[in-house]
Amino acid sequence: MTLPRAAGYARLTHIRATKPEEIAEAAARRQRRGLPGEGERLLIIAADHPARGALAVRDRPLAMASRADLLGRLQTALARPGVDGILAAPDVLEDLLLLGALEGKLAFGSMNRGGLQGSVFELDDRFTGFDAAAIDTMRLDGGKMLCRIDPGDHATVATLESCARAVTDLARRRLVAMVEPFWSLRSETGAVRNDLSPDAVIRAISVAQALGVTSAYTWLKIPAVAEMERVMAATTLPALLLGGDPPDIDAAYADWDRALGLPGVRGLVVGRALLYPPDDDVATAVDGAAALVREVRA
Repeated sequence: MTLPRAAGYARLTHIRATKPEEIAEAAARRQRRGLPGEGERLLIIAADHPARGALAVRDRPLAMASRADLLGRLQTALARPGVDGILAAPDVLEDLLLLGALEGKLAFGSMNRGGLQGSVFELDDRFTGFDAAAIDTMRLDGGKMLCRIDPGDHATVATLESCARAVTDLARRRLVAMVEPFWSLRSETGAVRNDLSPDAVIRAISVAQALGVTSAYTWLKIPAVAEMERVMAATTLPALLLGGDPPDIDAAYADWDRALGLPGVRGLVVGRALLYPPDDDVATAVDGAAALVREVRA
């Protein structure tokens, strides 16, 4: 892919150093759009991985380390037809606001990034990003939270309580709470692994959809796994399929295609798989995902 001009991103640093108020001004004037109507699906680009120290893509441990490169890829993705919006941490969203890349797009703020990848406190998913008040003030469309549930880790109950509070706070402002639940466990080496069996995903959904004083504004962000018909039968909430970092992108597209036909599945939230495809052709990867999402089904 063609890398962005360095001069364009030097301007971001200049604004941040001399006129930081321009971020709030850009948020206030941003042209917004609505949530999908009947029969419509969404394609959201995810870019909140760096905030949790997760910079790797496949065999490239620092693939997401360059902010200019990441922003260039995001601008390419957001400019493609059929892309509805972005999910990101505050720093990335602010850069995109200043670049004018979020006009007419949905924007979701990532809320809890404290469970740093590979840390001893990884499952203590503290809320270190957006809160509901900031999401409302910046005129974003909702907030996303990671909710990993490990019955063997005492930190899980604090995560559940924090997520429930965030769901409640967002709902009181009539903003979407995008909850990403996993049934998780630690291996003998201490690494956190998400159980992607259908039973485990169903169990995680069952807990996540009951968080907060109301689920009226709650959406789920879940993986496309085996037996998705049975998985989606576990909820009446809208669901978006996450992308992850699949080793086989063709298999991932096939999984998304099958799951998108199910009632309740409202689209995709994909980051690394589209932003860092094996051939580095971001536009083509995004166009392929958009075609899946927009495909008319009987």
